[in-house]
Amino acid sequence: MDLRVSPDRRARRVRMIRTVALLVGVIVPSLVLRELIEALTGRGPLADLSAVAVPMAATAWLAPYASYRRHDALLWLVGPGIYVFTVIAWRVVPAPYRDWRPRPEEKPRLRWSRDPEHAGTWYLTEPSGDARHTALG
Repeated sequence: MDLRVSPDRRARRVRMIRTVALLVGVIVPSLVLRELIEALTGRGPLADLSAVAVPMAATAWLAPYASYRRHDALLWLVGPGIYVFTVIAWRVVPAPYRDWRPRPEEKPRLRWSRDPEHAGTWYLTEPSGDARHTALG
């Protein structure tokens, strides 16, 4: 019985672990912040909004690197924010390489990777248009 794991499965497993770590790194501080606000002010809308403040900020910051827009962070207010952030986290983990099709306005900033290790991916040469910070990776 061969117990070796293929490089593709290993890479996918590492990507999953990094994605979960990013999710935990954003969700846990937001829950701690909510508990602190609730301890100070009691239950109410302020405590509820504080629970999504950190994830909204993280979503807005990372969104341009995952072909999303910053205003997608507002989805945390209506429910599907966790799903959108999970997709964003999954996409930014292998940065600056991308394994999804870029939006038309992103194509000038991307080139097809010629690196054998990252074959079949796009390489981001500069940050997205609404990203005012340096590229990930």
